[in-house]
Amino acid sequence: MFLEVPYHHGAQHTLVRLYDDGVFLVTGRERPNIMTIGWGSVAVIWKFPIFTVLVRPTRHSFSLIEEWGEFTVNVPHENSLKKELLFCGTKSGRDVDKFRETGLTASPGRRVSVPFIADCEWIYECRVLFRQPMNPAMLDSKVTEKYYGSGDYHTVYFGEIVGSYLKDI
Repeated sequence: MFLEVPYHHGAQHTLVRLYDDGVFLVTGRERPNIMTIGWGSVAVIWKFPIFTVLVRPTRHSFSLIEEWGEFTVNVPHENSLKKELLFCGTKSGRDVDKFRETGLTASPGRRVSVPFIADCEWIYECRVLFRQPMNPAMLDSKVTEKYYGSGDYHTVYFGEIVGSYLKDI
């Protein structure tokens, strides 16, 4: 069972998980896809609670987030789901059904039509308020050199957090 809690209560835990092993991003409705992300933030922008995610246009999740305008961010318990995070970060949802392959449990969203992962500890349901493809000319060269040698720049999404849930263990 998941309890609704203020989004900021899990912000520090979420940032630690992003930095350590990553968290799951779920996009799409009919055949939802799971992607591992290691970059993101919880913030307040325009007086809205926001989860910022970055998705490359070459990723399957990109077309799904563009189509549906919603996503969930799913934060595993500390030191859990490491195999699943690795799998979802190295396989494409174009080729495999990641829910089926990992055994992760999809649960219907409460405030969005995208499912969340019931095996995780913390869930954020988000609706896209803003999207912006990265402009390479505006990026510091040390970031470009380290992360964008391929020229595959991200699109940045600000998702309004419309639901925030903590698993009642």
